[in-house]
Amino acid sequence: MTGTDEPAPVEPRVICGVTDGIARVELARPRARNAVDLPMCRQLRSVFEELDADDSVRVVVLSAQGPAFCAGADLKERAGRDAAWVRRRRIASFAAYDAIERCRRPVIALVHGAVVGSGGEIALAADFAVAAEGTTFRFPEPHWGTVGATQRLQRVIGRRRAKELLFTGRSMPAAEALDLGVVCRVVPEEQLTWTGEEIAGTVAKAPPLAIALTKRAVDLGGETDLDRGIRIEMAAIEQCLADDGWRDGVDRFTRRGSGDAPGTDEEKR
Repeated sequence: MTGTDEPAPVEPRVICGVTDGIARVELARPRARNAVDLPMCRQLRSVFEELDADDSVRVVVLSAQGPAFCAGADLKERAGRDAAWVRRRRIASFAAYDAIERCRRPVIALVHGAVVGSGGEIALAADFAVAAEGTTFRFPEPHWGTVGATQRLQRVIGRRRAKELLFTGRSMPAAEALDLGVVCRVVPEEQLTWTGEEIAGTVAKAPPLAIALTKRAVDLGGETDLDRGIRIEMAAIEQCLADDGWRDGVDRFTRRGSGDAPGTDEEKR
């Protein structure tokens, strides 16, 4: 280790490509079951900050290579480190999760295999997640002698359920994760990639400003009461009206005709 504590050059932990407005981000440390180390934290943050600034990107699909989505924090890298280093490392992980959550583009996580600790934080930082059958979630931080996953998890499933998972460190199967809202869909493993592509393709077709403002309105509205939330939505509507893109949406609907328009059968009547 050098005196500056800078890591030696490492192979990519995160890879990213963009095609037709769809960004595909992969955790790329399969031999370590995508355990999160400092380089991965830095690379995740950098990738998502770049995607946030790229106006060609409409939606992000976040997945992982290998048999597990993420086995949690790489505890091996902490051997021989002092408390100050571990503190800086945790701050780097918070910055990575924050970059995922703050990305203006919708982020869809595709999870499979084991989703442990930091892996759960990454999935929860996405806008929503789709899980393969057989996926398990575990938040064992207290049993590792540390604290983690105490904030996003409780905001999704509630305090009491979050405490039970954190205190026991038990494994939560995909079906339970679906019931609790940790994931929005569970599909056969062989269909996970296809499902993610289908969802991303649908999102990418929507007007980007409307999607970005919808994401922001939901996120900001969730932090306040209904009255202020309605004001947030109205401000977003005004931005859409000022952009004039809403007319394109009306025109597209009209050109399609009621038979081809999106929506349920009831909505089309």
